[in-house]
Amino acid sequence: MPRKIDVWEPSPETAAAMPDLDGNAWNGLGDPDVKQPKPFFWHDAALHPWAGMQYHTLGIMFGHPEEGPQIAQAFAVGERPGTFQQRGPEPNTVAPHQENKTAPEWTATLKEFGLANGADDIGIAVLQPEWVFEGYSIPYKYIISIAVAHDYEEIAEAPSELGNPRAIIEVGVQYTRGAATANRVRNFIRDQGYDAESYEGPMGGALLMIPAAIAGGLGELGKHHSIIHPKFGSSFRLAAVGTNMPLVPDEPVVFGGDDFCQSCQLCTDNCPPAAISDDKQMVRGVEKWYVDFEKCMPYFAEARGCTLCLAVCPWSRPGVADGLLKKMARRRKA
Repeated sequence: MPRKIDVWEPSPETAAAMPDLDGNAWNGLGDPDVKQPKPFFWHDAALHPWAGMQYHTLGIMFGHPEEGPQIAQAFAVGERPGTFQQRGPEPNTVAPHQENKTAPEWTATLKEFGLANGADDIGIAVLQPEWVFEGYSIPYKYIISIAVAHDYEEIAEAPSELGNPRAIIEVGVQYTRGAATANRVRNFIRDQGYDAESYEGPMGGALLMIPAAIAGGLGELGKHHSIIHPKFGSSFRLAAVGTNMPLVPDEPVVFGGDDFCQSCQLCTDNCPPAAISDDKQMVRGVEKWYVDFEKCMPYFAEARGCTLCLAVCPWSRPGVADGLLKKMARRRKA
């Protein structure tokens, strides 16, 4: 089937900023062995070969004299009225144990606190070695994944062309909310006498967040290589907390998101650089949906964060997910 849009080409400046290295191979495309991922874009620029491209992207995102400060503000403290959040508070110390609770009791208490303090959904999983980037360590048994939903009307304005930065500002607002929520959860756990650490976006850190969130029951991986949540669709962001507090892991959910992606063409047809494949591919020992890094990254830079694939995903539209859940449930029973 022919694409609905012409394939986009990067500017000479953006093309020149990309290193002479296959980013897909670096990310493990085609590798049959399960292993840790290598640090890549958005990690410390000293840890990967895309330093020049990373700085080039940041210059485009934040360099405009009028819109750049607005975007930077969103990633620091939120931007839209009523959304003020700080990425803090500063880390606190671990208190003496306050209560002796069972793992189910701590799980219920933790989720109640998180949902009352900024999280829209929470999932818990046992940490796997392949979720930790090379050169990093996570000294905890459990990963608590935190989902914060986008305002769809804002994210639907993607991509963020000059004159309309609403989508990238919304991304910053929700990354900030996720970070603030993760830090509150981290401090809450420390107040109960257990060590914890938060892992925030958008800059990369120790944790590969998507597989941890999928294992924790927050959704299925979509063709656009983002999670499809059964309520929020693709329109949300992640943060996480690691801890050894006794907890009960959640189970992964299967509601038909992956099956739906097998036949849906919206993100593939609407991806300007044609980076989204219709077929799953082997990535570090797992066959899954994968987005071509070499095609996606230049457009991501010039579109100031893009997010177009999340906006056009049918699951993301308000009021649509419930109907799709029923449709996919009927299909699985047939």
